[in-house]
Amino acid sequence: MKARKPVLHCDALVVHCMDYRLQKFLHPWIMSRFGADNFDIISLAGGVHDYEMVLKYVQLAEQIHSIRVVTLVNHEDCRAYGREGTYARHRHDLLDARQKINALFPALAVESFYLHLDGRFEAMVG
Repeated sequence: MKARKPVLHCDALVVHCMDYRLQKFLHPWIMSRFGADNFDIISLAGGVHDYEMVLKYVQLAEQIHSIRVVTLVNHEDCRAYGREGTYARHRHDLLDARQKINALFPALAVESFYLHLDGRFEAMVG
């Protein structure tokens, strides 16, 4: 009889920008929300700026780790966005990515946040 492979599972995929200035805020926040061993984390320049890349990771995490939640985090003063990195642009991109992921993966909860450089996480609703 063949031994069964254990099912790999974690609750969440967190996608955020790779910016070093965020780490002191992100890690404690993520751990308090999901626990120490309950999330996949992807750091991409610009967070959701490259939606196609984000989508690849959502598909992979859903397929191999059976995630239930996707958490998207963009931030203030993101250099990957350059001059286009206004609050309005980040809000648009976060809400757009959330809507697209919801359409493709209706079983997943998708949440989006804008991280201010003072450490405040602002939920993007709309």
